[in-house]
Amino acid sequence: MTNTSWMQTADLAAGRGALGAGLVVAAVVVVALLIGAFAFGSRRVARSRVRRPRPEEQPRTPGDGPVREVREHREPDGVPRSDERLTPHEMDGFGNSGTRTGAPQERPRWDGGSSGGFGSGGPGGR
Repeated sequence: MTNTSWMQTADLAAGRGALGAGLVVAAVVVVALLIGAFAFGSRRVARSRVRRPRPEEQPRTPGDGPVREVREHREPDGVPRSDERLTPHEMDGFGNSGTRTGAPQERPRWDGGSSGGFGSGGPGGR
């Protein structure tokens, strides 16, 4: 009788080594595919980019000068009075609340003798 237990152990070890080598090769292939896909996608995006506009295609300011910011107080439009209930599509603006220019109002300013704010360390009061 021949002792074959060491032969079986050697076969198992060889099988595990081949399996490990196969996993390493598969991992390298997957990494290579991911790098290739990233490179291909980057080139494709770079080719499909919209070109920058030339100087003559750049936007120009209007002939009467630049548009300025308008600061005004706005008030909401009132809801129309009715005996029946109104649904949004029956209102002006299809349910979007409209606004109108409000009465002119001055912004509150600090009094000359006041400290400017609570806890600011000033003398407070007048």
